Amino acid sequence: DKYRFLLFENKREVELVWNGKTNEVFDRALPFRIVERVGGPEPGWTNKLISGDNKPILSSLKNGPLREEVERVGGIKLISADPPFDVGSDYRINIEIGDEKSAEHPNVMEETAYRDTWGKGADSFLSMIHERLILMRELLAEDGSIYVHCDWRVNYLLRSIMNEIFSEDCFVNEIIWRRKQSQAWSSNQFGVTNDTILLYSKANKHVFNASRTRDDENTKKYVRERFIHADENNRRYMKSPLVNPLNRPNLRYVFRGINPPKNGWLYSKERMERMHSNNELVMPKNPDSRIYRKIYEDDYKGQMVQNVWTDIPIVNPMASERVNYPTQKPEALLRRIIETSSNEGDLVADFFCGSGTTAVVAEKLKRKWILADIGKFATHVTKKRLFAVRGELEKENVPCRPFEVLTLETLGSAFLAAVNPEPGKDAATGKGKARESASRESILKAYGAEPASGFKTLDGKKRDRLVAVRASNLPATRGFILGALAECFRRGATGLDVLAFEFETETLPEVLGEAKAKGIDLAFKRVPSEVFDKRHSENNRIVFPHLALLEARPLFKDNMVAVELTNYMVLSARGDSDDGETGPKPGSREIIVRGGNLVKLSRDKNGRAKAPVILTRKWSDWIDYWAVDFDCENTMDPACAEDPETGGIKNPTAAYVFKNQWRTFRTPKNRTLELASEYRSFDAAGGTRKMAVKVVDVLGNETARVIDVKLG
Repeated sequence: DKYRFLLFENKREVELVWNGKTNEVFDRALPFRIVERVGGPEPGWTNKLISGDNKPILSSLKNGPLREEVERVGGIKLISADPPFDVGSDYRINIEIGDEKSAEHPNVMEETAYRDTWGKGADSFLSMIHERLILMRELLAEDGSIYVHCDWRVNYLLRSIMNEIFSEDCFVNEIIWRRKQSQAWSSNQFGVTNDTILLYSKANKHVFNASRTRDDENTKKYVRERFIHADENNRRYMKSPLVNPLNRPNLRYVFRGINPPKNGWLYSKERMERMHSNNELVMPKNPDSRIYRKIYEDDYKGQMVQNVWTDIPIVNPMASERVNYPTQKPEALLRRIIETSSNEGDLVADFFCGSGTTAVVAEKLKRKWILADIGKFATHVTKKRLFAVRGELEKENVPCRPFEVLTLETLGSAFLAAVNPEPGKDAATGKGKARESASRESILKAYGAEPASGFKTLDGKKRDRLVAVRASNLPATRGFILGALAECFRRGATGLDVLAFEFETETLPEVLGEAKAKGIDLAFKRVPSEVFDKRHSENNRIVFPHLALLEARPLFKDNMVAVELTNYMVLSARGDSDDGETGPKPGSREIIVRGGNLVKLSRDKNGRAKAPVILTRKWSDWIDYWAVDFDCENTMDPACAEDPETGGIKNPTAAYVFKNQWRTFRTPKNRTLELASEYRSFDAAGGTRKMAVKVVDVLGNETARVIDVKLG
């Protein structure tokens, strides 16, 4: 740095520097896996909702096979980015439980919708957004543009970063969005009512469709002064209502519009009658009320939209589009952005999709889209909104493109594949054992358990419970769990947690019976892939979701079959709590999973514990959404196809694609949930069909089951 300005001609007059800044960008292309498909398949582009960290997603889109598919449709013309700019904060979402709807009812719980996984401090945020903006720029089409949303916390930093990545020549606008009319009064500062949206182009050319707004002072004045007033004496403009002119033959008529003459335009009785016969006037029921012109839109088209947007308020609590997501943006805001910087049929993207407003508006405006988000609630809420808007469009006979839900085979998945490269076979020696040992250590550390020695089948201890870990990509089988139970029984333990990436769910009811007979409290937890990510594990942010079992049965009518959901069981410990049983602080409350139920714990301001309140009064209260694939056979992810070079399987961890053919879900406005699907026809000749059922519960955890149906 001391000599670079002397040695090199390319001098930077202004440069942004922070701790950890680097020009190295993640450039690996990890494989995508299709887990769900809605509609189709059809030729051409299929919209994509991707669940996962957007850094490897962006890199995989840029460097992987999907890049060719993106380029075939003209590339990404528009990126709308609304990153988490409240650095160090977790965004919370209010979740309603069960059928009843009431903000004051105890069936409302608060859950983390999105965690700041980059740590606290501006330098961690800058490192995060810098790398992702570089990748986004690479993905943009040459005539593409990007809108980045921020507020006063980071707008000065983002402007500098974007100047560095896109260049100052590609800066288009700094947009001020007044999102609310007023702010709570403060004694030492002005109220903050706006956010900032930075608009940059990929190059010096970009799509820009200028738009107009009618929600301005000129429009309000114009509408107000379109009233037709009459004055018997001097034709002056009068503010008070007057007698109906058509019933007063001696009256003359004055019209006030935009930039009228001093006394207005004089309308004759004949012209008034002609406008009346042409249905251009709105005649009041009261003969003493005003008459006004019905049509004014063609006369005044509105003002060109400027860079200060005052006509788009935030989503109010009663709005039909509101989904109670903490960072939800109004559809009107995204409509203006998408209409301005893309055309019908263009591909738009949002890699911090949140509640999915970008996809909802893009669907309505006939744009193609790619969405991604790391939060499980984000992709879940987005899916439900997409189903709702597709239903509205289908009622109007507007065709919708199919869309896919994808995940990324993460570095953790690659690690597990190296532990056990061949599913169904244990890694017996060498590197496999070493990697499995490292995997087990990472899982125990993330779970907050201490490693334990002297056991054959058990691996750790967490408080008064023993822990068994299935550290490879093999499911926890009946034999594996029974072996751990037997050793617990011999050691006199009363609690066992089994941690695994997958479980052999068909045998779990039998295993639970064995545990109950031995007096052992048995709990099952899924291991999230984040255990291999230091960013998550070091911040103690990893949550191990509870395993759940669902029960469903087929229903028959004539030559049709349906599915009825009959039970949903969360397999948690009797005294389970993710926070270590410390309980809420004085004057606060918290929601935990205990004994298969959601339970609210609270303390008064003096620290005295109140009686626990069970929120899930019945099993169906757990369920927020469920869907059916009526024929789940022969729908393998293309990533699973045979590799022509080796004759083997390209991606052994991939699975069958869930075809979402029917679904039901709760919304903030409608809390009811159907427990039986619609009927679908089947082949009367008989045979066996496999049907898949997928459930997403109120905690955002997904559970699926395949049921065999005998037909005929």
